[in-house]
Amino acid sequence: MKWTAADLTLEQKVGQMFICGFNALTPNEHAKILVEQYQVGGICYFRRNVETLPQLAELSEALQRMAEETHRIPLLISIDQEGGMVARIDHDGISRIPGNMALGAAGSVEDCYEVARIGARELRSLGVNMNFAPCLDVNNNPRNPVIGVRSFGEDPEAVAALGAASIRGYQEEGVSATAKHFPGHGDTSVDSHLGRASVPHDRERLNRVELYPFIEAIKHGVDAIMTAHVSFPAIEPSDLPATLSRAVLTGLLREELGFEGLIVTDCLEMHAISKEYGIPEGAIRAIQAGADCVLVSHTLSEQTAAITAVIEAVRSGRIPMAQIDAAVGRILALKARNAKLAAELPVQPVARVSEETKQLLFDIAGRGVTLVKDEDRLPLQAEQPVAVIWPELLKATQVDEAWSKSYTLGNALRSRGVQADDVRVGTNMTDEEIEQALQAVKGYTQIVVATYTSESRLPEGQKKLVERLSELEGITLIVVATRNPYDLCDLPSVPTYLCTYENTPYYMQAAADVLLGKLKPGGRLPVGISETYPLGWSYNQNVAKR
Repeated sequence: MKWTAADLTLEQKVGQMFICGFNALTPNEHAKILVEQYQVGGICYFRRNVETLPQLAELSEALQRMAEETHRIPLLISIDQEGGMVARIDHDGISRIPGNMALGAAGSVEDCYEVARIGARELRSLGVNMNFAPCLDVNNNPRNPVIGVRSFGEDPEAVAALGAASIRGYQEEGVSATAKHFPGHGDTSVDSHLGRASVPHDRERLNRVELYPFIEAIKHGVDAIMTAHVSFPAIEPSDLPATLSRAVLTGLLREELGFEGLIVTDCLEMHAISKEYGIPEGAIRAIQAGADCVLVSHTLSEQTAAITAVIEAVRSGRIPMAQIDAAVGRILALKARNAKLAAELPVQPVARVSEETKQLLFDIAGRGVTLVKDEDRLPLQAEQPVAVIWPELLKATQVDEAWSKSYTLGNALRSRGVQADDVRVGTNMTDEEIEQALQAVKGYTQIVVATYTSESRLPEGQKKLVERLSELEGITLIVVATRNPYDLCDLPSVPTYLCTYENTPYYMQAAADVLLGKLKPGGRLPVGISETYPLGWSYNQNVAKR
């Protein structure tokens, strides 16, 4: 069926422009109000919506059935399944696809394409037809608290090439890709969940770095682009965030760059918008600026207030009806195309990950794990016990979530027949907890510390613990950075340093094989850590061959 904006009432048109979330495993009253009463065009899933894969598939089917019975227009069902450390689904039967920086370290366009195809097939089997990925931010700020390993790296050309391959993989398999966060969130030091960031560079620099991956994504036909709640004075001198700037969304993205797909806002409940403008006003301004879809992820009262405010803004003439019609036309066209593609592509329910896929993902992990330095500590002595200090996330943040299952580097070593004893600590250790960890590793001659940094710099407790361990005599000390490669900036004197970019099972297994000398790590740094360890550095390539 072909849907047109002319067939819809004003209320239905505005509803189509909203993508909203709710907190339930089944269509609760919140979901029913969104779909049946406000006739929203899309739903966004979070981890709160996932218990099992069959449950999630049933939820998607029930929501689509509700939309069909209400207004006969299917929903965009979206999710942030970036891979690596940002994955709403990590349950049995789903492939734990790698994140961007791990893929950036491997540097393979083909790997990115295949990973996206795997992810898309699984998402579509669960009823998800839009992924808020890939991140095309160029992470050239080591202290970026919100992008980090979500980026392919700091080289704009590499980010563009790997991102284009991911987009192709997702969209060939029937899932709309969403390039984010336009015009670029990589060179910021503020988390836009918590406040407003600014990128002060001139247009020449923005064209060459921040904008370049998005320009290439547009050339490759990306379905959607998500906005950043970040200010770009060179484009918008009034200091408005990009999400609310007509100069950015219409002048730059639509007119100058020629983007014809959907412009989707990042969530308006993030403080950079909600605290400064309020969500209803933010929704009006985002649409005035040129956004097609407004994302309000959590709160029903804010969602309904924003939809109502936009309807009133159209009635009052503040938002032209022609702009609403153009946006809805783009939304309906994408839905029609996705529906046609979905009918042509086979859907296989996700029951288990094939052995072929598991092997591919393990091989990709080996190509990405990066040995940065080694002062003759490798390989470990497999016949000797190893203490593995493993930091665990005890408190979720806006950029970090606890996984549904725990798999440690110790688990990976034990699966290789090594006596590896986990010493579990929090990511933010107190002095008392540091002393407890030091007591726990007494008597071990081989100690591996897995560091974990989800924000801008290594937590002080982890830093202190590694420094104290470095003072011990007669031990082999190895640090494995299981997320942020920049941890070495805070630990310059560690003798051996390995980067995995994520603490997911395939990367822990690859790291275990590197530690035991069974695997030669193939990765190169996708970001520069220092003058000593620049972009593209690998101990194997730069030192071991000398």
